[in-house]
Amino acid sequence: MSNNGKPTPKRPFRDSAILYAVFAVLFVVITFITGGNVLVSIPLAAACFVLATAYTWWRMRAREREAERQAP
Repeated sequence: MSNNGKPTPKRPFRDSAILYAVFAVLFVVITFITGGNVLVSIPLAAACFVLATAYTWWRMRAREREAERQAP
């Protein structure tokens, strides 16, 4: 269980990556529907996906290290 009483997902990194991928695809689809420049939105969405995924990985690793430090 996590600190807030909710159970921790079995694969939190994978779940986060899937969520960020859905957001990236949704961003491109909305850009297309609204008549925006899709050729710009695709690399922008990909960059946001990579940055968000990297940040999530970094924070999860930091949390794991902190838990290891606090473990008796």
